[in-house]
Amino acid sequence: MTARATYDFTGATALVTGGTSGIGHAIVSKLRDAGAAVTTTGRKPQAADYAVDLEGIEYRQLELTDRTGIRDLAGEFNTLDILVNNAGAIFAGGLDESTPDGFRATVDLNLFGPYELSIALHDALARSTAKGGASVVGLSSLSTVRAVPMVPAYGAAKSGVLSMTRNFAMKWGPDRIRVNAVTAGFIDTPMTSPELVPDYIAEQCARTPLGRLGTPDEVAEAVIFLCTENSAFITGSVVTVDGGYCVG
Repeated sequence: MTARATYDFTGATALVTGGTSGIGHAIVSKLRDAGAAVTTTGRKPQAADYAVDLEGIEYRQLELTDRTGIRDLAGEFNTLDILVNNAGAIFAGGLDESTPDGFRATVDLNLFGPYELSIALHDALARSTAKGGASVVGLSSLSTVRAVPMVPAYGAAKSGVLSMTRNFAMKWGPDRIRVNAVTAGFIDTPMTSPELVPDYIAEQCARTPLGRLGTPDEVAEAVIFLCTENSAFITGSVVTVDGGYCVG
């Protein structure tokens, strides 16, 4: 038995930040394979510097803390149908998030970066002729619903992403721009792999009703759905992809 949705994004334009690994790469791959014209960003000078398949995807180097770089990238788009604010990291700049400088750097990267890029692209999104309107999707994490003392700034920033999502949804609804978020649970990605020692994996899986880690593809599927006309009446919402962790 198969019960799998497929989508056609032919003619759609999409920008996905941080599409060079993990969840971001799963998102750009699915959008590309479904026919969208996809641009993604990364910190390295060119796409060839990454050991992943970025064929058929436009690549731009971008630091989300670079205000000029954000404005320059946004200026490349006269019209945009899909914006996925995926890029982010813990311990921005290698700094301890418990210090003022580390806290500030991590919030700057994970909250102010997506905020400024979204604002800079508002007009391009408003010009979208996509059925159901343009779609903005932010990525959040379980650090918004549980304390993670090791990364307090990351949790604060991702909580801010959820608040930003709701407020943009209210403000931009009349412009036919839908704004949603996806909260990812414990997902097997390069960003989380350093902490995924066997004992830790077992502990988290034991608390998860589905009994395992999630995959980048499973998170990407939720993001993709929110970018389709099938979700035309969904805005200001948060979809949680965590295997049931939050109900435990």
